[in-house]
Amino acid sequence: MGMNKNTVLAWATIIMVGVGLLLVGLGAFRYRDVSGWGFAAVGLGFFANAWVFNALKGRV
Repeated sequence: MGMNKNTVLAWATIIMVGVGLLLVGLGAFRYRDVSGWGFAAVGLGFFANAWVFNALKGRV
């Protein structure tokens, strides 16, 4: 099974959404201090990057 560019972008999107959910979950439930805001912000950044990768799928 060969992976083309769209498959790689799809896998990258899935992985980034998973990491984003993990970071937002850590920020919300594990670290309730100021550091939790940092984890949540980085998680939202991962969501933004995953959105861009999803938008690029089919155009690259």
